[in-house]
Amino acid sequence: MDVLVNNAGVVAEGDVGTLTTDDWRTVMATDVDGVFYASRAALPHLKSSRGSIINVSSVSGTGGDWGMAAYNAAKSAVTNLTRAVAMDHGKDCIGVNAVCPSLTRTGMTEDMMDDEKLISKFNERFALRGPGEAEDVAAVIAFLASDDARFVTGVNLPVDGGISASNGQPPQ
Repeated sequence: MDVLVNNAGVVAEGDVGTLTTDDWRTVMATDVDGVFYASRAALPHLKSSRGSIINVSSVSGTGGDWGMAAYNAAKSAVTNLTRAVAMDHGKDCIGVNAVCPSLTRTGMTEDMMDDEKLISKFNERFALRGPGEAEDVAAVIAFLASDDARFVTGVNLPVDGGISASNGQPPQ
């Protein structure tokens, strides 16, 4: 089975009042447009191979964060685009799903990992351990790409150490 993994993302910090238009467009072009154009280009091949599309969204696409308006908007677009493409192309036997990681150790989060105060706040929210590893997300992507997930489509699966399981109350 052939698989397209849409795994691109950039962040521009700021709220709607402080984000520049250029920062907004850069985030949207990378995080949303990239998924759209790559998926559209792959669809003819995936139809013939009965393949799948796996998008990398974020738990930030399922709820809001302070100072992350562009990233939240972009990843929520990916989250819902995943559902729409799944509905439109299920008839073509193409599975379309997304993973929604929380804080994961990657090149994009290196600076965050060095901020002990920030990591301490994150650690209060994780039900499982601290930040995830890239391998944690990759394993879920591999499952969604496998025949074991052939009847799974339109799912936005949190890979977040339990962050999204919480209603936001502080730990006891």
